[in-house]
Amino acid sequence: MLDRRQFVAGLAMLPCLPRPAAASTGLRVAALDWALAETMMALGHTPIAIVAASDWNRFVVEPRLPSGIADLGLQPEINFELLASLKPDLILTSPFVQDLEPVVQRIAETLRLSIFEKGTVPLARPRALARVLGERLGHAEAARSLLVTAEHTFDMYRERITAIAPPPVVLVNFIDARHVRVYGGAGLYQNVLDRIGLVNAWAGTTNYWGYSTVGIETLATDRDLRLIAFEPIPADTRPTLQRSPLWSRLPFVRAGHVSVLPSVLMFGAMPSALRFARLLVEHLERLPR
Repeated sequence: MLDRRQFVAGLAMLPCLPRPAAASTGLRVAALDWALAETMMALGHTPIAIVAASDWNRFVVEPRLPSGIADLGLQPEINFELLASLKPDLILTSPFVQDLEPVVQRIAETLRLSIFEKGTVPLARPRALARVLGERLGHAEAARSLLVTAEHTFDMYRERITAIAPPPVVLVNFIDARHVRVYGGAGLYQNVLDRIGLVNAWAGTTNYWGYSTVGIETLATDRDLRLIAFEPIPADTRPTLQRSPLWSRLPFVRAGHVSVLPSVLMFGAMPSALRFARLLVEHLERLPR
């Protein structure tokens, strides 16, 4: 039996496999990025394998992962032996996993798709991703339908936001009881806020991906806003915050303007954007006005 290192070394000595001549429809596709996998499924094409399948239902949540999809393991430790044994026709990669491409290119044809590019046009990359995958996988009409439906849905959410006129929001993930990852910039969450007409109260700097790690004291402001935290929240964070004088003095905490939403994939594509918009708008509509 070859160990992992020997297997990868053996692959590296092989020439790249020829591109398959099969028709696009029905291709056996492995996706090494969740955004690519969720877009595939939205187009009606189920991948034969994805990375970190065991974590999908915790962090991506929707759609639920169909049974029978192989789990290739975490991105830094892809199970190349399993991937090769599945005999995919096509392997989808992204810049997140581009270091793996010299190996996976020797297993099957590889297509790298960018799921994030910093820019000012909301949701531009998710739209482009759906179109490219639709063409490549033989689901061009499904891609067009997805994008038309998405625009109508975002328009509807924008009207609903206008009707309830909520205060600005701050979007965070708790790292621990004293630190959060706060979102803005050019990330997916900010793209959705822009599209549906919600104001982000966070005006601080963010990194290339649209977030910044800050202490909770940085969120202090007299401005009327609602803090929205995403699951999962570390188990000891809530009880620690309840005992924290700093947390209890924050204006939005005193006003009771703190909400928690289920997990939404921040590095996702159009399906995650639509899921985030739905969860956010439905939650804000349930709040007393």
